[in-house]
Amino acid sequence: MPITTCVFDAYGTLFDVSAAAREAAAEPGREAFGKLWQKVASDWRLKQLQYSWLRAVAGAHTDFWEVTQNGLDWALEASSLSDPELRERLLALYWELSAYPEVPAMLTQLKANGMNTAILSNGSPAMLEGAVQSAGVGDVLDDLLSVESVGIFKPHSSVYDLVGQRFGTDRREVLFVSSNGWDAAAAAGYGFQTVWVNRAGEPVDRLPWVPDNTLSDLTTIPELAASL
Repeated sequence: MPITTCVFDAYGTLFDVSAAAREAAAEPGREAFGKLWQKVASDWRLKQLQYSWLRAVAGAHTDFWEVTQNGLDWALEASSLSDPELRERLLALYWELSAYPEVPAMLTQLKANGMNTAILSNGSPAMLEGAVQSAGVGDVLDDLLSVESVGIFKPHSSVYDLVGQRFGTDRREVLFVSSNGWDAAAAAGYGFQTVWVNRAGEPVDRLPWVPDNTLSDLTTIPELAASL
């Protein structure tokens, strides 16, 4: 069954989650943070994901913006940083994360090929709209699908259900792309064709499922989608 619909995770897949800390570290007067930003960015992302999983398991859903703030607060404390102005700056930058360089051309090519395109993300609608507007890719995305419509974070199957509900597709018509190995694996178990964008060359997660394809970036997604 040919691919008709390409769906992307947002954070870490289309948008660089390290960009907020990296950009803040480069600003004048932040030399001390410049020595710590990579650790803060890594801890921030890890706690953001861990808190989403724990809330999903515990049935304690909240929106992703609160989870994002909670993760940052943990990361700053772990690096002994108590700087309210820095905190606010990092949170502001998170609303305008940089897209990876290949993203605009890749999405444009998918639309030229006649594909449906969408984001499927833990992010709240407002967060996703901010990121998409900042990256200037709204005109090559058909929809922004957020977990807020089902009230639970990935990888719960009700999140993946949103794609079929929106586009009326069979699961095998969907190419789902994520930089999170666990997300690409869970989506493969759900029945999507999947791509893990493994930019860091990490090992495969030990889960009951594995991603169908692994790439180092998003450049060749249009060619892959057309070949499946």
